[in-house]
Amino acid sequence: MSTTLLETDPEVHAALQGEILRQEQSLNLIASENYVSQAVLQLMGSVYTNKYAEGYPGKRYYGGCYFADIAESLARDRAKRLFGAEHANVQPHSGAQANMAVYFAVLKPGDTVLGMSLPHGGHLTHGHPLNFSGTYFKVIPYGVSRVTELLDYDAMESSARQHHPRLIVVGASAYSRVIDFPRIRRIADECGAMILADVAHYAGLIAAGEYPSPVPFAEFVTMTTHKTLRGPRGGMILCRENFARDVDRAVFPGIQGGPLVHMIAAKAVAFQEAFSESFRSAQAATIKNARALAETLQRRGFRIVSGGTDCHLFMTDVFQKGMTGQQAESILGEAGIAVNKNTIPFDTNPPLKASGLRIGTPCVTTRGMGTEEMRQIGELLADVLESSGSPEILEKARTDVQALCSRFPFYQALASPSGYGDAGPAARD
Repeated sequence: MSTTLLETDPEVHAALQGEILRQEQSLNLIASENYVSQAVLQLMGSVYTNKYAEGYPGKRYYGGCYFADIAESLARDRAKRLFGAEHANVQPHSGAQANMAVYFAVLKPGDTVLGMSLPHGGHLTHGHPLNFSGTYFKVIPYGVSRVTELLDYDAMESSARQHHPRLIVVGASAYSRVIDFPRIRRIADECGAMILADVAHYAGLIAAGEYPSPVPFAEFVTMTTHKTLRGPRGGMILCRENFARDVDRAVFPGIQGGPLVHMIAAKAVAFQEAFSESFRSAQAATIKNARALAETLQRRGFRIVSGGTDCHLFMTDVFQKGMTGQQAESILGEAGIAVNKNTIPFDTNPPLKASGLRIGTPCVTTRGMGTEEMRQIGELLADVLESSGSPEILEKARTDVQALCSRFPFYQALASPSGYGDAGPAARD
């Protein structure tokens, strides 16, 4: 039996090698992506993937779970310690399933939920009508002020008084400012609601103490483990001890079957890495880099939504520059710069065209880039977006991107003739 990917499936091998080179040779400014360490890669491709482990440590429905129990117990304990939480469930396959589990643990179909509007920076699972959250529950959206583009807490409070939601969902996928969790706690207490804080985007920043934690203020905190937290793709739920039983039952057997033990083990490693000083320094640098990049674009005449950022991402309005977000994403892609189009508050364009770009600095910071590089990247972005597709400017940008990426290699060792995994995964820690 063949033992290497190259021998087993050369077509997939070629696609993987192409992806490695793409990640090495392009600038990734997608806010929801990051690069994981060698140790996390090793766990994701480990023999833990062969193990079925329905249930929880010490209470499995399969035999042979001794080492799976060790990995999951480590992940749970480290998560609780990292975030100061009373209980952790590390089994959700994604952030969406983590949110679903909380909904199903404490709500009944038709219950009222207050959730952040997707066009204002929220998430599909915060009540979008095409998502389960908007299908099974009565969702009242809230958003940002048209004047300041900051969360409108007064409007949220008024809506809560009027509709008496059972759950208030906070957190965002495209909001660059600090969320006032104490204020939202006061609003929830006044109307008798619980709080679900979805901090998928801010999790790593919170773990490092660079962004306020919702744990003291929310009954439930959900997150993904693969964005700023720099772990494997997956989700997690933190909650108060009195909700632990309901949350665990909602995850299994409620919405999931066998957990992904290889991903849970990788989560444990990522949480351990998050205790390190190097991780904490990188989270601080991620915010510093986002601010430097936003300021560079501002100096070049681009409008930054809400005027700046307090985290790892920001939104820029490209429609005022005469193009849609879709067009901007495409032209930057030609230059080797990956971003994603995104609606901005009160957008007049449909989501697949959008008026903005969401720009984030986790990947470039993980590679070791700093504020000097951010200023260079900001100039590149502005040059390309103002070029009207000029072949000369695009070619120069591609050359500059290649030169910059070559100074900060990360997965270079994986792009070998023998192929990924043949000599063991390697990545710069």
